[in-house]
Order: sequence, then structure tokens, then C-alpha cells
Amino acid sequence: MRLYAESSKCSGCRACLVACSLNLFKENNPKKAALVIGAHFPAPGNYAVSVCTQCGECAAVCPTGAIQKNDRGAYYVIPADCTLCEACVPVCPENVMFVRTGLAETAWKCDLCGDCIAVCGTDVLRIGEIEAKA
Repeated sequence: MRLYAESSKCSGCRACLVACSLNLFKENNPKKAALVIGAHFPAPGNYAVSVCTQCGECAAVCPTGAIQKNDRGAYYVIPADCTLCEACVPVCPENVMFVRTGLAETAWKCDLCGDCIAVCGTDVLRIGEIEAKA
């Protein structure tokens, strides 16, 4: 399973970012969300939503094994095992693996909780099976 985003529907409200940070850190802090909404204005005049594809690249390079799979098949970070080495960040093809010293004491990423979906008023986000690449 993974999160999918249909960027063309995004209004840029950022409610998903708040829901995500509440799930991961119990804080209303969009800077601690595990997805990214990029604003492309004035041209082409839209938002681009980047989400984790659960590819596992981050887990493959983590030297401490701090990134594991949960029972839903999503990779997540074990905070106690994370050394903030940042090896996971540059390998993420979607740029949604985060390490920000001073903001959080651990790396973080999408754990596929679905809270972002529940608050999205324009149905941008959905969880589905990982589709084979054509």
C-alpha cells in the first residue's frame, strides 16, 4: 500500500500538512509533515503534491536499521534508533524523507496513517495498492 496524490485537485489549503504533523509529532506544525505541497505560481498556476511511494530506498541505506516496515506495509522511522545521519534523505526519489536538526530529534516520513486523507476537502489523496511501473 502507498499514498497517491492527484495534484490537479489540490487547492493548497495545507490541511493535510497539519493532520500529518499531528499524527507524527502531536503538534500543529506543518513543517513537520511527511508530504510536500509545492506552489507553482504565477506559472503554471498550480500545486504539486509530493508523497512517499513506499519504495524502501530510505530503509535500504539506513546504517542503524531505524527505518522498518509496519503491518500496513509502510516504512516508518524508529526514533530511538535514528542517529540523524541523513543517509536516507538524498536517496528519496520524491524528496519526502526529512531530517531537520533543531526541528525534530529524529528523521521522519509517511507512515501511511491516512489522517491526511480524512481532512482533504478536494479528494487529492488516497491509499491504494502499489501499482506496477509500465
